[in-house]
Amino acid sequence: MLVLVVDSSTPAVTAALVEVSTEGVALRATRCTVDARAHGELLAPQVDAVLADADARPGDLTAIVAGLGPGPFTGLRVGLVTAATMGQVLGVPTYGVCSLDGIGHPAAAGEPVLAASDARRREIYWAVYDGSGERIAGPEVDTPTVAAARARDLAVTVAVGDGAHRYADVLGLPVRAEPRYPDATTLAVLAAERVRAGAPGERLTPLYLRRPDAVAAAGRKPVLP
Repeated sequence: MLVLVVDSSTPAVTAALVEVSTEGVALRATRCTVDARAHGELLAPQVDAVLADADARPGDLTAIVAGLGPGPFTGLRVGLVTAATMGQVLGVPTYGVCSLDGIGHPAAAGEPVLAASDARRREIYWAVYDGSGERIAGPEVDTPTVAAARARDLAVTVAVGDGAHRYADVLGLPVRAEPRYPDATTLAVLAAERVRAGAPGERLTPLYLRRPDAVAAAGRKPVLP
């Protein structure tokens, strides 16, 4: 079963093509470009590129997996709209996975780990995973200081992700080099059971965790004295 994976929850714009079978998940092609200002310009061409790299067509897809975030509003919605639109047009199911799971799950190696991505405004999106890679806290958005205190309460010994690199001095934890951004193969692995079972497609609800900066005007201002 050929599955497209997309994630735009971080500055890393990712598209990948994987093959899901009873034996596991195999990566067929991937493209990832780190550019926080070009999600909309990069994702569609990268989807075309991974299909071409694997000598596949959109009609060959069995399902689409998308990272749900958390992430900034503008970037995150690019991936989710792309996945939802392709799923509807192709008539294939879409499945969502928390994007932080694509960072924390593969980093877990027998000890609790904090996965963090940059939330801007001097905050991070974070979640904690146990030694087997299961999420036990989060996702949430907080200052690095608050996240560090929660991590200590959960006996976390190591951190991972771009947010952890940016605020390593505040978190006070050793930081693993990789994965820095959500890993596409891991996102597919976490959705593989649903893919194999042919589960009904899911509505891709984004994990924004906070309101967007832009808000509607409260009312009209008078223009006459």
